Amino acid sequence: MKISLITDIGQKRSNNQDFINKFDNKSGITLVVLADGMGGHRAGNIASEMTVTDLGREWVSTEFTELSQIRDWMLVTIEAENQKIYQLGQSDDYKGMGTTVEAIALVEDSAIYAHIGDSRIGLVRADHYQLLTSDHSLVNELVKAGQITEEEAASHPQKNIITQSIGQSNPVELDLGIQLLEKDDYLVINSDGLTNMISNTDIVSVLQSDRSLDEKNQELITLANQNGGLDNITVALIHNESEEE
Repeated sequence: MKISLITDIGQKRSNNQDFINKFDNKSGITLVVLADGMGGHRAGNIASEMTVTDLGREWVSTEFTELSQIRDWMLVTIEAENQKIYQLGQSDDYKGMGTTVEAIALVEDSAIYAHIGDSRIGLVRADHYQLLTSDHSLVNELVKAGQITEEEAASHPQKNIITQSIGQSNPVELDLGIQLLEKDDYLVINSDGLTNMISNTDIVSVLQSDRSLDEKNQELITLANQNGGLDNITVALIHNESEEE
């Protein structure tokens, strides 16, 4: 597996409330964590950085290699972080702080992931993009209920309202999944600053180009910025390389 991580402030924001990092546990299993923070002042970037860093700190001390162990660890650790961020968010300085989170552990040819919020995990296989997560957002709930179309959701005035986040008073309802990766598959993990600016077709086109993984990642960021860069843009690319590479 080859991994590329890039975060960019975008064209319109004064600070970057996204945070991303990767961590290896004692068994050499890699965990990638992406968070897109929210909240006034510096609260959003504190929530995202704290969540990523705390999960990483917990992860590096584990020895897990079994998917069931990792799933249970994600459930317990992410809920503990939710409560920690919620408690901090009760103070005036950090009122209303919260963050999305995508956590992906890579075990041989499998990826096990946890999802909260409206950041995304997608699978690119050959020339097809498949969204693996479902946005925890008001507009996505309206789409699923048949009240608005996908096209209407893209420009809905309440597009930014999310229904699940780290930092809420109630326990989080994690979406968990496992994806078996075939040779030459890509996982695309990103904050909504990417997918609000470029299409899935654009993503596939960039990944099929003859560039290094870091260059492909930078090209995705560049396209999002060229299309307006209205938000922070953060992308993790994971490539399950084919044998000849």
